[in-house]
Amino acid sequence: MSIISTLLGKSKRGGKTSPAAQRLVRNMRYELVPLKSLDQAIADLPKGAAVSVTCSPAKGIATTQQLCEQLLEKGHNVVPHFAARLVEGPEHAAKLAAWVREKGIKEVFIIGGDAEVPPHYQYALPFMKDFLEAKPGVDTIGFGAYPDGHATISKGDLHNAVIEKEALLKSHGVKGLASTQMCFDAPLILSWLKDLRAAGFTTPINLGIPGVVDRTRLMSVGVRTGVGQSLRYLKKNKASLTLMFAPGGYDPTKLLNDIAVKADELNVAGLHSFTFNSTADTAKWANAILEQQV
Repeated sequence: MSIISTLLGKSKRGGKTSPAAQRLVRNMRYELVPLKSLDQAIADLPKGAAVSVTCSPAKGIATTQQLCEQLLEKGHNVVPHFAARLVEGPEHAAKLAAWVREKGIKEVFIIGGDAEVPPHYQYALPFMKDFLEAKPGVDTIGFGAYPDGHATISKGDLHNAVIEKEALLKSHGVKGLASTQMCFDAPLILSWLKDLRAAGFTTPINLGIPGVVDRTRLMSVGVRTGVGQSLRYLKKNKASLTLMFAPGGYDPTKLLNDIAVKADELNVAGLHSFTFNSTADTAKWANAILEQQV
């Protein structure tokens, strides 16, 4: 039995969806990673898809740019990731801003990144400042958010970082969009987001959610691409580990439904799907959600 028939057959672990859940799926973007499976992943994308292109220490920013150009030629809506710890300094930041402006890209995603020995920027915020000063012409800048914490950054520093990024973007008249790193614990996500909203954080949130991906690919690609924090969560949370290794792999529907209940109240705008390049199965899942009668 295929993963799709398992996930969308009569025995649904995720259950039916709500109009709020369908809204989130309509606003879903597909994250791609530059691996050997990339050509097929691109071929399997829906027409005119919103595509988020990762930036890994192994491949570098230039590979992200090349992939974005390829996707733009195919008519997709592209959001490049720029990892601050791979940027060589203000001059490089200005060149990236010029490239974004030249390509007419209206949204980028800025993260700190995982490079162990950064040439200039230690964190995302200083790079974001230099990038904005170079006038990239974007409407929106996305940045990471961590409901489940970070291996090397304290919760206090994570909280301060998103508040400071929001303030910086507002000062430049640029919209923000915070995307959560992959987390499988809906109550934790909702509690974290309620605390952020209570602290005055108003930036819309995209829920980082696993795509419909075979569990072997999830674990192997996750290790290779540095999605370590979310995999550590799986190791420490037996319930999620059980779901991930159930027949057919992980079904994101229940997590989607659990968050959708509060999506309007907490300004959850859409989904950031960690597809691990399994775009065909993820697209089938999305279509099945949207075709449900609610």
